[in-house]
Amino acid sequence: MFCTEPQTYVIDYKNLRMLEQYIDDRKRVRKARQTGTCRRHQNRLAGAIKRAREMALLPYVPS
Repeated sequence: MFCTEPQTYVIDYKNLRMLEQYIDDRKRVRKARQTGTCRRHQNRLAGAIKRAREMALLPYVPS
């Protein structure tokens, strides 16, 4: 998805709607096997999710 259309799908820590698709119900980052992303974009997704958690935009644990 990210490799095929890089202009459409931009990984950004402020895009919470997109990042929540890559978090499971226990608020953990899904594996690349489950999401279907390549290693490079999986690392960028994980970094964006961690940055959003640091900025208190995403929770660390389910409420």
